[in-house]
Amino acid sequence: MNSQPVSSPSTPSEVGYRWFVLVMLTLVYTFNFIDRQILVILQEPIKAELSLSDAQLGLLTGFSFAVVYVCAGIPIAYLADRSNRRNIVAVSLAVWSSMTALSGMVSSYSQLVLARLGVGIGEAGGSPPAHSMLSDYFPPEQRGTALSFYSTGIYIGILLGFAGGGWVAESFGWRQAFFVIGMPGVVFAVLLAALVREPRRGRWEGGFIAPKASFSDTFSLLKERPAFWWIAFGCAFKSFVSYGNGNFFPSFLIRNHGMTIGDVGLYLGLISGLAGALGTFMGGFLGDRLGIVDKRWYVWVPLWGTLIALPPYAYILLGQNVDLILLILIPTTVLNTLYLGPSIAMCQGIVSPSMRAVASAVMFFILNMVGLGLGPLMVGVLSDLYVPIFGNDHLRYAMLTALVLGLIGVFCFWQGSRRLLDDIDAQARDSMDERAAQSAAQSEA
Repeated sequence: MNSQPVSSPSTPSEVGYRWFVLVMLTLVYTFNFIDRQILVILQEPIKAELSLSDAQLGLLTGFSFAVVYVCAGIPIAYLADRSNRRNIVAVSLAVWSSMTALSGMVSSYSQLVLARLGVGIGEAGGSPPAHSMLSDYFPPEQRGTALSFYSTGIYIGILLGFAGGGWVAESFGWRQAFFVIGMPGVVFAVLLAALVREPRRGRWEGGFIAPKASFSDTFSLLKERPAFWWIAFGCAFKSFVSYGNGNFFPSFLIRNHGMTIGDVGLYLGLISGLAGALGTFMGGFLGDRLGIVDKRWYVWVPLWGTLIALPPYAYILLGQNVDLILLILIPTTVLNTLYLGPSIAMCQGIVSPSMRAVASAVMFFILNMVGLGLGPLMVGVLSDLYVPIFGNDHLRYAMLTALVLGLIGVFCFWQGSRRLLDDIDAQARDSMDERAAQSAAQSEA
């Protein structure tokens, strides 16, 4: 059976515009992660001023944000599958940027939690509609590359958030950093609404547009796609390590290796930003290229990247030479960031166009509840609990524990690769049946 959808040709102007849209949405995602990660580089001065524990920091940077982010994400994605996705992204950007700026005005821990909840509500409307838009702008054979390019916004945001936030905090204080980081996003939201068009749904499915799907329709289909769930949980446990250890990595370098907040922001921002962006782009690029031979490479790339990165990551946490740690962090970051683009591409490819935003939101619900919600919280709690056992190395061993638990993601990716081809064929059959039914109905009419 031919599982490839029918594509319509693109003119040069259409190709250029789709890449312009990709850059615009990538910049939105960059703002997303600048505003999300700025708190990570600022948490040491915030902890000192507000007298917080590591558990409170983990709750603030992880669980409290994640709960609102993922719970709001699914209904917003449902709206995106039925209305203008561009407008939803623009409004969401304005909301989370405004709430980031307001974070600089808080006077207590509870107020800061509320401000971060506002950021979470806004950011919930960012990625699922954007994933759906890009799946309609780019054909399936380029989708992994496009979604990986989009996902580089994570690491560009980390670079700018860490480097810029660290410099502003060291020079002017952590409150000013929130203002400087937050307000440009409000302006960019206006530009996005003015310059980006809403794409036609189902462009790469031969012009076929399935009826608008209900929640029950989408979840019924997802229950028949086991690869979706295995890939989603693979990403979740990858993110468990990324968020759990990543949110405390600046604190680790400051506490265990004596670095200043400005140096941490600069070096960690450059390494995480540039190496992370390279790894994220390469993940989708490799998936698209190797996937021509076997679609399972979309899942094997994340699997092998995780396994190969494990030994150097262990040294990063246990080593004592900070220069060598930062050097080894570069290739380790590339390997650890291969997973997201190809995983999103496959989860978009095994559902119909009318279900893509909700499918993406469900995937991000799993990813963020396990990764962002539990990762930083668990590392923070373990760090506090490990004090009597490991002394000044309590944070180091809490992060090492998270690294070991992240191996669950390898198992999930392996299981997803075993089921992926069947799910791709099932979606191809469903699409053909839907088109046949629509053609029959039109003929009768």
